[in-house]
Amino acid sequence: MSEEQLLRKRYYAAQFAVWELHLFLDTHPNNKEAARRLEEHQGRAAQLKREFEEKYGPIGEMGPNTSRWAWVSDPWPWEKEGN
Repeated sequence: MSEEQLLRKRYYAAQFAVWELHLFLDTHPNNKEAARRLEEHQGRAAQLKREFEEKYGPIGEMGPNTSRWAWVSDPWPWEKEGN
């Protein structure tokens, strides 16, 4: 596994933990330990994201200069320009 793949995997694992803790806190809003761990994982995910983006560019579906509507301006598969 390349360094890029390993770093991406570590980031996704940290992000997964953040999502899971958010879901847990939806049903256990007064759990202070879960809230503390959420903050830890959010910090770790942010650190890993910064590290990845410094080395390899934007990670995820939205980079800093990506519009959520960018796909509309690309040629569709059946359009001549796209083939």
